[in-house]
Amino acid sequence: MRILWSLSAIAVASSSVSAFTPSNINSVSRSSETAVFSAVAVAASDVKAKHEATLSKLRAKDQQSSAISKDELNVIFEDEHIVVVNKPSGVLTVPGKDQNNPSLNKAVFERYGSESGRMDKMVVHRLGMDTSGLVVFARTDAALRSMNSLFRTRKVTRNYEALVCGHLSQDEGSIDLPLMRDFECPPFMRVSTDDHQRALIDLDPDEVGKKILENPKDSLTKYQVISREDMAGNDVTRLMLTSISGRTHQLNVHCAAIGHPIVGDTVYGYDGEAAPNGGLDESELPADKASVELQKAISEACAGKPMCVHAKSISFRHPVTKQDLSFESKAPF
Repeated sequence: MRILWSLSAIAVASSSVSAFTPSNINSVSRSSETAVFSAVAVAASDVKAKHEATLSKLRAKDQQSSAISKDELNVIFEDEHIVVVNKPSGVLTVPGKDQNNPSLNKAVFERYGSESGRMDKMVVHRLGMDTSGLVVFARTDAALRSMNSLFRTRKVTRNYEALVCGHLSQDEGSIDLPLMRDFECPPFMRVSTDDHQRALIDLDPDEVGKKILENPKDSLTKYQVISREDMAGNDVTRLMLTSISGRTHQLNVHCAAIGHPIVGDTVYGYDGEAAPNGGLDESELPADKASVELQKAISEACAGKPMCVHAKSISFRHPVTKQDLSFESKAPF
C-alpha cells in the first residue's frame, strides 16, 4: 500500500515535498494547486509570550532530571578517544542552561574527563530527556572534530525502537514530511505547510527569535514493523525507526503525523503540549490511524511511565582508528 501526499512550502525550492509513504498501494497526492489553505494570523507578541511560557516549563522539567553518578553509568564501549553509554530515560544528556541539572554528560566527564578539560567538549549528539538508549561522547579533541563531521555528513546510522498507538497496516514504509518550528506552540515542531509559512513573512526575528523563522527542513524517517502488540487491552505497534535527516523531535512529529503517536509522548501525543497530529488536520491522516479514543486509553494506561522510544543501535567509523563500529542495546519496554 502506498499513500503519497505532496506538501509544498514557500521556503522550499521544490514545488512539492513527498510525504507519508508506506508500501504497495495506489498513489494519492496533495499539492499546493489543489489544497485549500486558511489564513493564519500571527502576532509577534503572542509568539514571544507563548515561547517564554513554554521555555519556563521546560526548564522546570529539566530540573527534575534523575541524578546519575559516574559509577552508575552503563558503559557499552570505551577507549582513549570515545565512550558509548546506554542512557536511561528521565536523565538529561546535557544539563542545559542550568549547569546544576543532573546529566549524563556530567557523569561521563567525572568518570573519564576530557582532553580539553571541559565537559561540553565531549558532546557530539544528544537524546531527549525522555528517550533512553545509546549516546556517544568524545574524550579527545580529535575525536570530537571527527565525530561532529560524521554526524554532519550523515555517516552515522541510528535506529530507534518505539511503541506507537494503534496497529499500522503496512509492514514498512517511509515518512517524508518537512518540519518547521510551530509559532502557535513554540518552541515545538510541526509539519510545515504553505499557510503556516506565509504567516511568518512579516514577523521580525528580533521579536520572535531566528529559530521560529527558519526555513522548513526536509525530514525523512523510515520505519519497519517489528510486531503488533497489545498494551492493557489496547492495540500498539512496535517499530524500528531510522531517522535519515536527524531533525529536532523528528520521530515524535512524524509518528504523530501518520496518526500513530509514540506511546507515552506527552508533548506530541494525546492531549499533548504541541499541535495534535504533527500539525496536520485529522482528515489528512491515513485510514489506519489510531482513534482519539484509543490514544486516550493508552495515555491513561501508561500515565507516569517513560515514553516508549529507545535509541537501540548506532553504527559509525571510529573517529581516530577508522575501525567500523556497531553497538546495540535492548529496549526497556
